[in-house]
Amino acid sequence: MLNTGPAKKVTAYVGEDVRHRGEPLYLAVLNYLFYHGISGATVTKGVAGFGADRRMHTARILEASENLPIKIEFIESPETLERVLPKLMQMLGDGLVEIQDTTILKAASVEPAEPLPRATLRGQATLMRILIGEDDRWRDKRLYEALVESLRANDIAGVTVYRGILGYDANRRHAKTTRAGLSADRPIMLSVIDEDAKIRAVLPRLETMIEDGLVVLSAVDVVKYTHRLQPGAHSAEHA
Repeated sequence: MLNTGPAKKVTAYVGEDVRHRGEPLYLAVLNYLFYHGISGATVTKGVAGFGADRRMHTARILEASENLPIKIEFIESPETLERVLPKLMQMLGDGLVEIQDTTILKAASVEPAEPLPRATLRGQATLMRILIGEDDRWRDKRLYEALVESLRANDIAGVTVYRGILGYDANRRHAKTTRAGLSADRPIMLSVIDEDAKIRAVLPRLETMIEDGLVVLSAVDVVKYTHRLQPGAHSAEHA
């Protein structure tokens, strides 16, 4: 964490297309700074410029430009900078690096975040599986997306959507994924686990949304389910 007083401002210039171990160099540098305790860093992208190679680079409308200039900038204490600078210089290679003396008049203060309360679900619960087709729709959107939104709006603990690669339905229509990635209405399964009362409370709404499909309920034992509640949410433990 930065304090007021003397500090160093570091600015590095690299090309957008320059890579480091398979990823863009500016992302690699940003990750390095983040995981080595640097207080903060900013990456900005230029719209035009030229470097030591004397080649002009510009971003033109409807035309992707190559290797636009990227600027990485951060401010840190001299002690911390001394620790990270050797590796940083090695990563930047031919890039331009500038270091200036600066003074921090006011340091950003970050309030330590209080741990969020946990919500838990244990013991008896209900598993609901919904089987529909990928092309099924409800109003103006895909049915499985609408179902996820409806379940979330009704405070269901969570839902996972699975896309099948092979199957057939009650009409014995065959569906599969082709080599080209095209689909003939592939099967979709939504898996939902929550309290039995909450699951059954949403069933009437689901029945109005699902015209062709299968909904099954199974009793399950939850061994462990826990997550952090968002601020303002109510925590409830289920024995």
